[in-house]
Amino acid sequence: MQTDSIPASKKLTVAIAGAGGYIGSWFIERFREKYHLIGLSRRLVKSNPYPEVEWRQVELYSITSTVEALKGVDVAIYLVHSMNASTRLNQGSFEDTDLLLADNFSRAAALNEVKQIIYIGGLLPDEPEEKLSRHLKSRLEVEQTLGSRKSKLTAIRASIIVGPGGSSFDMIKNLVTKLPVLMCPKWTESLTQPISLRETLEILDSCIANPNVFHKVIEIGSPEIMSYRDMLERTAQVMGKKRLVFSVPVFSLGLSKFWVGLFGDSPPPIGFTIG
Repeated sequence: MQTDSIPASKKLTVAIAGAGGYIGSWFIERFREKYHLIGLSRRLVKSNPYPEVEWRQVELYSITSTVEALKGVDVAIYLVHSMNASTRLNQGSFEDTDLLLADNFSRAAALNEVKQIIYIGGLLPDEPEEKLSRHLKSRLEVEQTLGSRKSKLTAIRASIIVGPGGSSFDMIKNLVTKLPVLMCPKWTESLTQPISLRETLEILDSCIANPNVFHKVIEIGSPEIMSYRDMLERTAQVMGKKRLVFSVPVFSLGLSKFWVGLFGDSPPPIGFTIG
């Protein structure tokens, strides 16, 4: 008979889909001795700096491969986000890819009787679902799909997670370093609630095998709301650099991407953050 609780008498086996990404790699660094960690990677991991961490090769497009990867797992952390359509779904969108991978993961978790799935998705604005951006709608759909079967879902919704190695942090730092004058796209006026990587990892750890957060949504972020432009200005202050920062109303999406890529050292949109 399956219960909601997870025995605390053993070292929990925690699988991380997205183990090679920003949050996954830092979680391994910090908690590799607390849990039996299994990193899931699409590619074969040839160099493992931590012998106590097990790596399993998985193809999330394949339900068979995903079921095999989740064998013996107590808790699964899902950190996979596709930002564009894959060559394997070249007629589809990133929403199609996200939904397919989440559905396979949910099915595989249920078949292996994984007790809990923890998903880090996007912080949603207080507005009707139909008004959400495509990106946020997809995050919400993934959340709902992961929680649609037997495994207990804990959904952590976050905005920008700031820390070393994070794409947002590195982009802002590089922009401030390279440009004395930052003529910003209008989207930099958008408001956000950044949270530190350290706090995010602590919250993630506190949710593992915690029945109080089963089937719960947890919104995390700084109490202070600020814009991306504010973050650029504050970063400049911390770095001791005088920068003129202003927004312009006309800045096409293509030009915006080019601006970030050229001056922020940000690569083009990438596929899944699964290693």
